[in-house]
Amino acid sequence: MSLVLIRGAGDLASGVALRLRRSGLRVVMCELPEPLAVRRLVSFSEAVYQRECTVEEVTARRVDDPTDALRILQLLAKGIIPVLVDPQGTAVKALHPTVVVDARMLKTRVPLDPTPVQLLIGLGPGFTAGENCHAVIETNRGHYLGRVLWQGSAQSDTGIPEGVGEHYADRVLRAPLDGVLKTRADIGQVLPAGQVIAEIYPADGADSQAIVAAFPGVVRGLLRDGLHVRAGAKVGDLDPRCEPAYARMVSDKSLAIGGGVLEAILSRPGLRKQLWS
Repeated sequence: MSLVLIRGAGDLASGVALRLRRSGLRVVMCELPEPLAVRRLVSFSEAVYQRECTVEEVTARRVDDPTDALRILQLLAKGIIPVLVDPQGTAVKALHPTVVVDARMLKTRVPLDPTPVQLLIGLGPGFTAGENCHAVIETNRGHYLGRVLWQGSAQSDTGIPEGVGEHYADRVLRAPLDGVLKTRADIGQVLPAGQVIAEIYPADGADSQAIVAAFPGVVRGLLRDGLHVRAGAKVGDLDPRCEPAYARMVSDKSLAIGGGVLEAILSRPGLRKQLWS
């Protein structure tokens, strides 16, 4: 059976998976044992913690053994996306996917996977077509978002958060120090400016430090309670549009990138019959 394997299951990877699954493709995803997806309600990585999760009416389920082909095929036959706990990337060799999409968003140069596949697609910074992948999908917002690059590289990581309304860096919630995250709000909750969203408790027993809302907004994303985080790490996302429904909807950016991945696959006529058979 021909498969598309997606490395990573965060919000961008999940937008890609939705586009491909809705287009009739068999999709398998790989994740770490402890994913750090901020937009958890639209990330299939939540299946790692909850065993099963649903994003926009598409369900995913955790598979602990990435080489268990029978279990994976059984889930695919039910229309369920298998999310494999696979930190070493062994599923690529075990499952022989037709297409691999590297959606880990490492934002650094990614080495070429030693296991050959018919089409290797890289998302965003770290990929150069013809060197460590066949095609690159641009992930930076702007005129080139979602475009397929068969030559060259994606734009470099700017380090500047995307603007929502007139808010940029202040909408991204970051850990002020190393420690354990304790959440004080829920995803989808509308908060006033100054409301405590989370606290970080350092390992040395020193006083916790609070993360507060810099402006009125809705919590669009927040890491899971109890995770260990490093100083400066992104732990949440505050949306000034104050629309709770957006927290449960895959973003326009994710869908645009998913459209680029679908275009790249369809541009290879030899793959169409294999993948849609």
